[in-house]
Amino acid sequence: MNTRIERRTFLRGVGATLALPWLEIMTPRARAAQKLPPRRFVTFFQPNGVFPKAWNVKGEGRDFALSPILEPLAEFKNDMVVLSGIDSCGKGHVKLTGAFLTGTSIENGVNGISVDQVIARQIGKGTRFSSIELGTEPPRQGMAGEDPIALANTVSWSSATQRISPEISPRAAFDRLFRDPASPEARRAAENRRSVVDLVLEDAKALQKIASGRDKEKIDEYLDGVRGVEQQIERTMNPPAPEWTALTAPDMKRPPAGIPLNKDEHMRLMLDVMVLALQTDTTRVATFMSAHGFSRQNFTFLDGVKNDHHGMSHHKNQEALVKEYTAVSRWYAQQVQYLLTKMGGIDEGNGSLLDNSIVLYGSEMKDGNGHIKEDLPLVLIGKGQGRVKTGQHLALDKGTPLANLHLTVAQQFGAEIPSFNNVSTGTLNGLFV
Repeated sequence: MNTRIERRTFLRGVGATLALPWLEIMTPRARAAQKLPPRRFVTFFQPNGVFPKAWNVKGEGRDFALSPILEPLAEFKNDMVVLSGIDSCGKGHVKLTGAFLTGTSIENGVNGISVDQVIARQIGKGTRFSSIELGTEPPRQGMAGEDPIALANTVSWSSATQRISPEISPRAAFDRLFRDPASPEARRAAENRRSVVDLVLEDAKALQKIASGRDKEKIDEYLDGVRGVEQQIERTMNPPAPEWTALTAPDMKRPPAGIPLNKDEHMRLMLDVMVLALQTDTTRVATFMSAHGFSRQNFTFLDGVKNDHHGMSHHKNQEALVKEYTAVSRWYAQQVQYLLTKMGGIDEGNGSLLDNSIVLYGSEMKDGNGHIKEDLPLVLIGKGQGRVKTGQHLALDKGTPLANLHLTVAQQFGAEIPSFNNVSTGTLNGLFV
């Protein structure tokens, strides 16, 4: 018996009436009446590049075979687009890290706005947080040539001069995202932040009156960042009414205090928080900095790995170092697999959270040995609500600017911009429907 019911069907009891969630037995008309879940944009950044021969896939179009590094993502092959032919700009870890989401090179500390923030301005206005930035590694200090190494702490830039540092504590991230904004403690903290912002605004406006032309521009850029903080405080104290309610009950388990010593555990706790924020529509844009862009993290917990990540990336084609380098890249791919599995397991009625998202996964350079910036290792995963032509290796013309990818993706999320940071040369064909 093929029974169908309408979406307006209610469960009625004594003193209560509850609307049913989305069910497979509902009629097509009922399903259409359901509000579509929001689209999300997620970035998973891996530092220090990859060994090209272990990353590059064989075949083009839909007839392609995953490489050794990408094998952990085999179950998502039909949900992904492997990109090749895209080049970055600048040189060295700091500049290439800065360019990962901006498509332009840091010069004298000045970069460009990152694509996650462009998208956040389009789709993040109805959520408590227009975007979130999470990571696992504290910022490093020192210099790399003419550039402060600390600039490689993030890939997110809200303006050419304002970078956004990731939160690396699982509990701090959870509390910031999910604590009750009406609680006395939360309101007190927000009021304190607002008083600081008011003071900064007052001082900056006074300084602006006596500043030079270029300094006025810098102060304007700074004030834009401060106003962003001001808006965030307002959303915290007066959160907007939710536009989307999760169909699957979220697990609001608070992470333990401190930062786990075990790298696997730390990584996955942060990813759990990130997915929870997306599922609950606390944000629609999330950027995950899996490690600092100049990362020297220790991976000796992996079998056969003896060197730090940055050290092994300068492998000079030595077999032992190449093997370690590839093992670490596979480990990162396994963390992406964990993220995708969690997203794919959350039912949103018209598909999964992953089906309603676009996930950008990749690194700032192709090969750490020589800081190769051509043919970046990049993958898009997720259908973006049916907009992405998944299940393919999209081989683009060699030398395609990274900013062209950012422009193409940003426009898909509603950004009406003719170029990206004034360095793109057009959009990509064959990526979206």
